[in-house]
Amino acid sequence: MKKSALIITFLSLTISCFSQKSNRSETELTQKIDNYIKEIIDINEIPGTALAAIKDGKVIFEKYYGKSSLAENLNISENSIFRLYSTTKIMTTVSVFQLIERSQLSLDDKISKYLDNLPTGWQDVKVKNLLTHSSGLPDIVKFDDIPYALEEAEKWNRLYKKPIEFEIGNHFSYNQTNYCLLTKIIEKITGATFEDYVLKGQFPTVEKGIVFSANSSEFIPDRVDHHRFDFKTEKYKRFNADHGKIHNSGSGLNITLKEFIAWNDRLDKNILLSPATKNAMWSSFPFKDTTNSFLYGWDSYETNNIKSFGFSGGNMTAFRKFIDHDLTIIFLSNGYKNYNVEGQVIDHVAGIIDENLRDSNLLADEKITADFYKVDLEKAIQNYYSVKSQYPTRNFENRLLSIGYNLMNNQNLKNAIKVFELNLKENPNSANAYDCMAEAYFTNEQFELARQNYQKSLDLYPENTNAKDMINKIDKIMKK
Repeated sequence: MKKSALIITFLSLTISCFSQKSNRSETELTQKIDNYIKEIIDINEIPGTALAAIKDGKVIFEKYYGKSSLAENLNISENSIFRLYSTTKIMTTVSVFQLIERSQLSLDDKISKYLDNLPTGWQDVKVKNLLTHSSGLPDIVKFDDIPYALEEAEKWNRLYKKPIEFEIGNHFSYNQTNYCLLTKIIEKITGATFEDYVLKGQFPTVEKGIVFSANSSEFIPDRVDHHRFDFKTEKYKRFNADHGKIHNSGSGLNITLKEFIAWNDRLDKNILLSPATKNAMWSSFPFKDTTNSFLYGWDSYETNNIKSFGFSGGNMTAFRKFIDHDLTIIFLSNGYKNYNVEGQVIDHVAGIIDENLRDSNLLADEKITADFYKVDLEKAIQNYYSVKSQYPTRNFENRLLSIGYNLMNNQNLKNAIKVFELNLKENPNSANAYDCMAEAYFTNEQFELARQNYQKSLDLYPENTNAKDMINKIDKIMKK
């Protein structure tokens, strides 16, 4: 009896210690994620955000930060509804594959099977080309004579007259027309509105916390404001654009983090789609140009050479599934000052949760970028060289160019020029480095320096038509 009692006592102590260690480990993990998100919010002055991480079917992190509305001083909460923008497309894609699973639709169906009066060049486009952005169709949001406010029928009339961009299936070109057409196809097959079909098929018991609206000016209870930073006034302004109902399938879903987590749970439990259908959806499309890669309505990413699937939207929201690690991360926000962070946040948080997903290259890029906003310019450059010394064989040209353009877009032209100069020093044989340097000088009206750098870019890459055009433009300006 005494021996049994000792064993029971020992086991109890062991379980207690393990539980304390596990809880402490979870607490440390939560604290690391929390500290990181607060740092990102601070660097970018993000008004409000929410983050969730789901590991092995369990929500291991869910937290809400900041303001839903700066103007009204409202806090983000679990009731806050975020517009997903293009992250909406994964729900639309799931709806398409639900129809495929029920044999109501095929990836190889021509869109002309469902849509009448299409232009001749559109007739052979297939459903799979819409999902994979390989249709070659003109993009409805890229034409000045097709404004968002235009009546929908007239939008199509004008779009039908635009030229085809490339051969069907040749390569990837992100295009909002594709999802506008998927809306029409879904409605033709189901006889329901697109919005009703998606809500019934993917959110059947949800009574609140989700609504379709691509109109940012529309009042929706609990919806967060979309904030845009104005560098002239140094203040955030509410973004009030109405993209129109036609874009609900591509960017119009508004949802709480709670309902997004629940949707992911239904996807994981094969309630929305069967495992075989999900595998088909997450397979690579065979573009004729084999340098392109994209899944069927989903994008693929690599973190430390490990693939994940997901999508992002509006530079403010992102959803990612690390299938082989049973990890899903959801990031929602309502604005940013300096640069968008949605993809960076997901990669970083994934590395905190799972060491196998810690990508040192992405972390190096993140540190270099953050330093140009956290510290003064000279210190940021010193820090760049410090990071570079740890990666002697790696070229950071694309990272420096990205920082330079961010600074230029943020009306910090002086520092942008310094960064482009740094990049040119680092990459003296790069035609692109000279071209970007020239653009910054041109923007700053330093036309002679701009011309010199465009000429050097052209000398290194004679096919640079942009440099040729800009040299001619500068010559005309200087003559005046």
